[in-house]
Amino acid sequence: MNKLPRLLSAATLSIPLLASAATTPLEIEIGYIGFEPDHGPVLSNILPEPADAGLKGAELAINDSNTTGRFLKQHYTLHARSTDQPDQIVPMTQALYDQGIRLMVLNLTREQLVAVEAELPDDVLLINAGSQDNALRTEQCIPGMLHSMPSRAMLTDALAQWLMTKRWKRWLLLEGQTPEDRAYADSVARSAQRMGAVIVERKQWSFDTDLRRTAQKELPPFTQTDEYDVVVVADERGDFGEYVPFNTWYPRPVVGTQGMSPVVWHRVVEAWGAAQLQSRFEKLADRWMNGRDYASWAGVRTLAEAVTQTGETDPAALKQFILSDKFQLGAFKGRKLTYRDWSGQLRQPIPLTHPRALVSQSPQAGYLHPVTDLDTLGFDQRESQCSVKGDS
Repeated sequence: MNKLPRLLSAATLSIPLLASAATTPLEIEIGYIGFEPDHGPVLSNILPEPADAGLKGAELAINDSNTTGRFLKQHYTLHARSTDQPDQIVPMTQALYDQGIRLMVLNLTREQLVAVEAELPDDVLLINAGSQDNALRTEQCIPGMLHSMPSRAMLTDALAQWLMTKRWKRWLLLEGQTPEDRAYADSVARSAQRMGAVIVERKQWSFDTDLRRTAQKELPPFTQTDEYDVVVVADERGDFGEYVPFNTWYPRPVVGTQGMSPVVWHRVVEAWGAAQLQSRFEKLADRWMNGRDYASWAGVRTLAEAVTQTGETDPAALKQFILSDKFQLGAFKGRKLTYRDWSGQLRQPIPLTHPRALVSQSPQAGYLHPVTDLDTLGFDQRESQCSVKGDS
């Protein structure tokens, strides 16, 4: 007789405990490592990149993920670290790993990405949201790493497609003095060959002239050569390229890193719901969203979408799903985005913009591919030695 109340009491107590367990949110912790170096003075009045470029994109993605996560019993936390000291990158990443964080978005250089991957065990999922280096997608692949940041080849292929639709086939290529400028110019040369264009001449700007005073005098003779249809500039820092438009020997359009540019993201992208993304970002950061912000946003949202679809937090399971045909990322570019299962590169359209308007978006109509026209941008499978899916 006395056992029945005790049994009922135990059963009654277990009901709220079970209900509490069922409503406990799934906790997802994501690390962010950013390298924000001092780029030094440039020879133009170009606006410097914000010190928190990338970080604010990751923060917005966490907010977006928690907005939907509340209904799905998921809670996302960002553990962000940034530094301007290269020797702090690996220790900061190791510290996040020691805290139990296995999902990380990295806004780093190629060399730093290699160093980080070499120090961490294999039970992590790393997304590159900082480096556009072509080698990471071809012969210097980092095992298992995904890339939400487009490669330079994707940007220059997007530009080359548009130029060829205009029948502007003769290019004057101008490059700056930095290794990044040379890498961009090499990518332009590859795209020209791939699309059937001709580089009339490739010239390096090697002067330290203050073009704010002398552009009208210095640039016309510098751009005097055989006739060309367009001037392509490779000046990622902005040392001279801002002054090339309207100062060329022949009256020709200017494209590349200045003029009309292929970009990861720009404030003038407003279609496909992007205006809402732009508005949320400006409210959070009090500035416009740039390419690093977008790549970091896409990296975090990739992880969140994979968690939502699978209910998993295990890095290996998430990577396998992300590289499968089942994964799609809605990312305000008019297409559902997927990852290349050989290089880990996020396929995505590339906007072509000038400072105040969207001109076009590549891939251009007529550029076909047996799988998806997005694979006409950057390195196709036969051009890459990577095997990210094989590392799963």
